[in-house]
Amino acid sequence: MKLRALLASAVAVVALGGAANAQETTFPAKLAGHAYLPANSMIMPPANAPRDAWVSGKFTGKARNDKPMSAPGDTGAAYGAHPTGYSLPFVGQPVQGMSGFAMNRAEDGSIYTLTDNGFGGKANSGDALLFFHRMKPDFDTGKVERLDTIFLRDPDNKVPFRLAYEGTDGRYLTGADFDPESIQVLNGEVWIGEEFGPYVIHATLDGRVLSVYPTMLDGKQLRGPDTPGVSVPAAAGKDFQVQRSGGYEGMALQPNTNLLWALLEKPLLGEDGQPEGAYLRVLTFDPAKKDWTGDSYKFKLADGATAIGDFNFIDDTRALVIERDNGEGNVSVACAADATDKSACYPNPAKVKNIVLVDTAQVDGEGFIRRIGHIDLMNIDDADNKADMSIVKNDESGRFSFPFFTIEDVMRVDDTHIMVANDNNLPFSGGREIGKAANNEFILLDVADFLAAK
Repeated sequence: MKLRALLASAVAVVALGGAANAQETTFPAKLAGHAYLPANSMIMPPANAPRDAWVSGKFTGKARNDKPMSAPGDTGAAYGAHPTGYSLPFVGQPVQGMSGFAMNRAEDGSIYTLTDNGFGGKANSGDALLFFHRMKPDFDTGKVERLDTIFLRDPDNKVPFRLAYEGTDGRYLTGADFDPESIQVLNGEVWIGEEFGPYVIHATLDGRVLSVYPTMLDGKQLRGPDTPGVSVPAAAGKDFQVQRSGGYEGMALQPNTNLLWALLEKPLLGEDGQPEGAYLRVLTFDPAKKDWTGDSYKFKLADGATAIGDFNFIDDTRALVIERDNGEGNVSVACAADATDKSACYPNPAKVKNIVLVDTAQVDGEGFIRRIGHIDLMNIDDADNKADMSIVKNDESGRFSFPFFTIEDVMRVDDTHIMVANDNNLPFSGGREIGKAANNEFILLDVADFLAAK
């Protein structure tokens, strides 16, 4: 179903750039619940998975490393190289990397959530299995229960390129094959938005791949530098148009139409190899027809935002989008501009971490989806003291922040609440406390005015 380019004059001010962002309404958010899954949460591979997968993260350094827990993880030089307290390789597979919530829940009320490609890249994640979960956060106890983990596999040879575990009986998928970043469940089947291709993956609820769909825009396939078939040297903008780590970070399922709205994480590249603009493309896929609709739209990033994290509808046309900068850690512990010792401060603190409410039924003449308003995840009211102070550091009394590098999960809970979670990138991200790995945190937010906004 094509969207209507309605109300252009009403939305142009909101959609078109920095000056508009200053006028956009910032709605209040109140913390209603806080739960977490510990950073060091590991699971064992299926019994018939290759033995190689029983120790993961062997290829994250400059050379192969088979000795478990011998290489300490840290946040990287750009983030102060703070240690995180965990070392690679891991025995088992880390649950880390919550990278998307499905809009529809399981029959028991649990939520579907997705783990991404493993350790951040195609080259270093060949021993990281791909899977999704059913989880149940309990905001009364502060615990997150993992009810089930479903490993993705390709027994019917549906993937159109060679797998890392091609010659194995199980044909389990790994982070060298795909980077799954968003998930939706429709009619008892799973649809996954992926970054490397970028692809849309169709699978069963028990993890068997049914089809893999390349991305088509204006009659041409969009490719990234990690798409199979793109070889070095490759010209940005000509041989590939999708930036590295710029494929589908969010993919929303629209009620009633059942269209998948796939949102790229970064701007597309033009023929000159430069980003086409400070906006992201949204393309629509029809699961019933198993094809792209041909429609595409634009999502305008706020000043300071560099990427999106998740995308989910809350009704027939309005949806939530996470937008973020690349910062990590509370600004109250930011490094001084002239600091040389950054071991006890954040050189790149979190500043822009928003949940944006958009209306997909209101699109201006240039194709921009209307931004209704947003909430600021760095400034949440915690007057009721819902935060778990055993893990929260550096927040002011009565205020709560979510200062993580990658915040990649959002969904509507009811008419007044949403739930948000982070991707903790184990063992490469901190954010709460210097020297400690980030946990997988789930927060329940009371945002009644925000959800009612039109």
